[in-house]
Amino acid sequence: MNISPKRLEEIQNIPDSAIDTADIPELDDHFWKTAKMVKPITKKAISIRLDSDVLEWFKNQGKGYQSMINTVLRSYINHQENL
Repeated sequence: MNISPKRLEEIQNIPDSAIDTADIPELDDHFWKTAKMVKPITKKAISIRLDSDVLEWFKNQGKGYQSMINTVLRSYINHQENL
């Protein structure tokens, strides 16, 4: 999502009291009883050799192609672990 600097400044200047949070449910005891800590998976910069046509295909998918490659690899791992 792209937000213009002007719109971002407008949003940042909205006082908390002017933000309607009525549709956000309270975090009750049930939520905290079932809540689980999820640690983010850190990414590591590496160098990898890919066939040029494979790399071009991913690049042609647009912005975020490296994340898409990561998602495809993760999907493969998950499939292999469930065999």
